[in-house]
Order: sequence, then C-alpha cells, then structure tokens
Amino acid sequence: MQDDGEWDEEPITLYFWPTPNNFKISIMLEELGVPYHVKFVDLRSGEQFDPAFLAVSPNNKVPAIVDPDGPDGRQLAIFESGAILHYLARKFGAFYPSSERAKADVDQWLFWQVAGLGPIAGQIFRFRLEPPEQASYAMERFSKEMARLFGVMDRRLSDRDYLAGSYSIADIACFPFARAWESLGLDIKDYPNVGRWLSAVGARPAVQKGLSLKKD
Repeated sequence: MQDDGEWDEEPITLYFWPTPNNFKISIMLEELGVPYHVKFVDLRSGEQFDPAFLAVSPNNKVPAIVDPDGPDGRQLAIFESGAILHYLARKFGAFYPSSERAKADVDQWLFWQVAGLGPIAGQIFRFRLEPPEQASYAMERFSKEMARLFGVMDRRLSDRDYLAGSYSIADIACFPFARAWESLGLDIKDYPNVGRWLSAVGARPAVQKGLSLKKD
C-alpha cells in the first residue's frame, strides 16, 4: 500500500477485507507497484451493505476497486476479483501475455480459480464452522472436490514453474487459496509440485507485502 503523498497522480482505491479473494488484488497492486490506498469494508458489521459501497460493488462483496483514471480518462469502478485482475493486467501491461494463445492459457486458469478453486474453498471454510454431525455430507463432498482440484494443479505444475508458463494473474488468483491447504484439510506432501510453486510464489516480495495488508 502506497502513501498518497508520495505520488503525483491520484491512487486507485481498493475496497478490502482480509480474505483470500481480497489478497489476490492487494498482491496484484503490489506486484504492479502502482499507487493505491485501502478502504476496509468490515463484513462483520455489515458495511458491505452501505449504499455508498453498493454504488461501487452492486453485488455487496469485496474486493472492488475505483480507478480515477479509467480507459477514457474517467473514473471506473470494478467488482469481482477476476475482472479486477484482468483489468489491471491489461491497463498496466503486466502479468498477462500479448499473444492470443498465451492469453487463452492464462485465462483458462484464471477462470478455473474463479469457478472452482475459490468457491469450493469457500464452502469448506464455511462448513468447518458447523458441528461435524451437521456438516458431514457437505464436508465430504467439498473436500473430495478440493483434493481433485489440487490434483489438477499438481499435474499442471509437474513440467512448468507457473500455471500458464510465465508468472501471471493466474498464479496471483490461485495462490491465496492454495496457500490455505492446511485449513482446507489437505496434506501438501501429497501435492509436491503445488508445494514447490507455493514456495516460489510466496517468496516474491510483492506477494509478502500484499498478504501483510490487515486491519488493526
């Protein structure tokens, strides 16, 4: 997160709460090295339903951003983490390739995270809060699917360093969820390629800085 006073241009505003989906965007902004400041949206107190926030994110969820310098020079608000990653990558020309074949490769893994890895992880996080006797069926179902998804990642990473060739928004999207393997009830020793990838991505200074964003 950059101090507003260090920059001549107006920074991007990140509406944020410290969850894996949100860390995707804080990591991306740190990787880009662009100015931004954070507005914490306290989900515990219902701030996501505030009319001012709904004007930015009509789905009443974080993350969301407001870019004061949109494509036409006018302010642009964006919600949905995948859409935000795509926008930032295109705007700043980073972590997203130029060839159509390489773009397709990145996109399929980005959308794989948005449609599969993230939602299944969210269900596991949710049902782990329930008494075991009430959540046994759901936990068995979602845990099996999560193990399958990690297997997909592990096979993909068996012959490459990153999910889509070079480090990209696909890795940024998947990393905050994959790093929570223990909370997801998995043993990373069963997925050695994912473990190696987690170590490599987690060692990046911008990733560490993005993950450090917390509300006191």
